[in-house]
Amino acid sequence: MATTKSAVKGSSKTEVKIGISDSTHEIYIECSSSQSEVIAKVNDAIKTSSVLALSDAKGREILVPHNKISYVEVGESADRRVGFANQ
Repeated sequence: MATTKSAVKGSSKTEVKIGISDSTHEIYIECSSSQSEVIAKVNDAIKTSSVLALSDAKGREILVPHNKISYVEVGESADRRVGFANQ
């Protein structure tokens, strides 16, 4: 069964990378929320001194304490291409 490009484009995901203070590791998730929704959740968690809660594309919940967030990168996920076709 073939998938049309319009159906794939409608299901865009947002990539989120969270740097954790006092750690060399980062948290990387792909979620279905928009960039503005993710940024609003990060700002709200920092402003209210609460836990940042995000759901990834597989339905898992990621919780990060506000005081452990060192940086957050938010961007739209690029289409993943398979094969050698030029498009």
